[in-house]
Amino acid sequence: MAPVALASAESGSALELTGDNLTYVIVVAVIAVVALVMGFVFRRQVLAADPGTEKMQEIGAAVEEGAQAYLARQFKTLAIFVVLVFGLLLLLPADTAGVRWGRSGFFVLGALFSASIGYLGMSLAVKANVRVASAARHDDGRDVGMRIAFRTGGVVGMATVGLGLLGAAIVVLAYEGDAPKVLEGFGFGAALLAMFMRVGGGIFTKAADVGADLVGKIEAGIPEDDPRNAATIADNVGDNVGDCAGMAADLFESYAVTLVAALILGSVAFGEYGLVFPLLVPAIGAVTALLGVYVTKARPGESALNAINRGFYIAAIVSAVLSAITAYLYLPSTYAELGSSNEEIAALTGDPRLAAVLAVVIGIVLAGIILWLTGHYTGTDKRPTLDVARTTLTGPATVVLSGIGVGLESAVFTAGIIATAVYLAFLLGGGSTALALFLIALAGCGLLTTVGVIVAMDTFGPVSDNAQGIAEMSGDVHGEGTQILTELDAVGNTTKAITKGIAIATAVLAATALFGSYTEAWQSAVRALDVSGVTEQQGTDFLNSAYGLVTDPSTLVGVLIGSAVVFLFSGLAINAVTRAAGAIVFEVRRQFREHPGIMTYTEKPEYGRVVDICTRDSLRELATPGLLAALMPVAVGFGLGIGALAGFLAGAIGSGALMAVFLANSGGSWDNAKKIVEDGAHGGKGSEAHAAAVIGDTVGDPFKDTAGPAINPLLKVMNLVSVLIAPAIVALSIGPSASEPIRYGIAAVALVVVGAAVAYAKSKDLAIGGDSDPDAAPAQEQHPVQV
Repeated sequence: MAPVALASAESGSALELTGDNLTYVIVVAVIAVVALVMGFVFRRQVLAADPGTEKMQEIGAAVEEGAQAYLARQFKTLAIFVVLVFGLLLLLPADTAGVRWGRSGFFVLGALFSASIGYLGMSLAVKANVRVASAARHDDGRDVGMRIAFRTGGVVGMATVGLGLLGAAIVVLAYEGDAPKVLEGFGFGAALLAMFMRVGGGIFTKAADVGADLVGKIEAGIPEDDPRNAATIADNVGDNVGDCAGMAADLFESYAVTLVAALILGSVAFGEYGLVFPLLVPAIGAVTALLGVYVTKARPGESALNAINRGFYIAAIVSAVLSAITAYLYLPSTYAELGSSNEEIAALTGDPRLAAVLAVVIGIVLAGIILWLTGHYTGTDKRPTLDVARTTLTGPATVVLSGIGVGLESAVFTAGIIATAVYLAFLLGGGSTALALFLIALAGCGLLTTVGVIVAMDTFGPVSDNAQGIAEMSGDVHGEGTQILTELDAVGNTTKAITKGIAIATAVLAATALFGSYTEAWQSAVRALDVSGVTEQQGTDFLNSAYGLVTDPSTLVGVLIGSAVVFLFSGLAINAVTRAAGAIVFEVRRQFREHPGIMTYTEKPEYGRVVDICTRDSLRELATPGLLAALMPVAVGFGLGIGALAGFLAGAIGSGALMAVFLANSGGSWDNAKKIVEDGAHGGKGSEAHAAAVIGDTVGDPFKDTAGPAINPLLKVMNLVSVLIAPAIVALSIGPSASEPIRYGIAAVALVVVGAAVAYAKSKDLAIGGDSDPDAAPAQEQHPVQV
């Protein structure tokens, strides 16, 4: 993008939808509604299945009650943040009062949609769990169980694409050329809620899982889902509030935020066409997602994972073909005909249809490669995870080391593939940075065409995992049925790892596109600035700072701070799990010690106490990561300037992509290595190798299900905050409203709040209990829920 001049005050006229374009957006809204209707159809199909034995239903009801109680308390807590941010958004500068109120109002709508997706994922999963467990009791249990689990994910997938498309289409229809500015609020609401749900749900599920494994498997020597373990219900609740609710919200915000970035950049690069084409591509994905869900059926003797992968690839190929047809039918054949406000783009030679198609295909191919690569590093039949399983023969230390090695290696290859995709999309820009950034966003839209199937794949994991747990706790599934559920659980572990990898790729593409949106935001603010009182030297100094290179000290400091925030965020999340898991360990030990009848089945464990500990601790840990994500861009931007904030975002994207892949794939390999041993390899259950595998898995739990996935919304929250505050930074840095005291004051307040939040989090003991009494129960007030 050519450097913006301070003297150019004209910002261009707002775009308006005319003729066929208006009709196309309405069609997109209709497709969104159809997707939502099909979600309800899939839901009815799931609920029509056999709910299982009375004992299964009793256990399922306890899990559902715990999950409902947790989400109800979580949403009450998050409502405070939503109201607060709504008010703050009204204070930020905007072109008109309508845009300001629209941005704030759609922030609330984005948050509500994200919360709704998460709640839907949880509420159906807790009903599907028992139905998959029940299906395993019958001759065709494998096929029926797989179909129920995948259709459950299909419901959430249809809701994700439906609500995402519907929200974006409504904004475009209502605000037309101002839609990108309003959509900033919509995306921010979705991302902020998703981050909170991912962190809170991740802490809950992994605290229960780690506590249950360490005391149950290692100390008491009982199976993972043995009903004598007081943490089993909490563990199953956690799968639903973390993997189902949290991941569903995460994928929805990825969908929404990528659309936001594409529409912001598209309106600059492609004019009116740029407001419509980014909606048409995901609309095609909604249709092909239906196809992918319907065709996902295992053939006789075929692995469930192969069937799921085939459904994904079919949907991806059809999406690529339909997107190409749409591009050639809809877009003009020359850049001059696009009506772009960017003269550099209008002067380009070549065919914009070909560039758009290639960008979308890059995104679709990227999803396919990530699916294969993640499966390679975490699959139970692939060498990396088989190697980790073999290291269980030499103890837990080598298990942990080998898993770390797998994660580090996979992060390099995954980041390299994502970087290649981004660079190929950039090359399609023909030398125009504005066009290149839009094409990167289009690559993200291409990846989004598969999101309906991706959500189905992700939900398949926790549903099959909980089904196995319910079967074991009820004791109503035997023989071949047990093996069926074990196979589906192992496949679910791999699909969860795959979807995390694809979610990370989506996050990087969205964050890169939002990085371009941030540049456009501050440049637009400069173009609209009253520069009558600004000297030439002041203007030159500001632009030099804004376009600062990495060699500029402030920009380099921004890069380092952005990278550091990712590490701090990950550390806070893992420490939160450590604290909560410690409380669970002490509680389960206490129950075994004070109620010896639990082991002989003459006393029932107090499941509700463990659920309450997980709920309380996870909600208590939410504030610090949220404040870190929302306020660090404020501190850097207002304190160090536009260029330093750009460096901050670049550092966060780079380190965040590597860290997220490392954490997700390390955890995935440890989890499936444990499955390999539990299936009989290297001594099987109860052996020393099994104990080593369990320890590796407990290390990986907060890696893959708490810190790693939460980095995805973290990146997008920080980028969106930067886009939103960019005009205010410009206004306070140069021009008639410039004020260094106010600018530095805002930065200082943000930094003090973040510092206080981190200090509060660090003030809590990492280990529960006193050094003199390591077996003491945690001295924390308990308020058990009735489970």
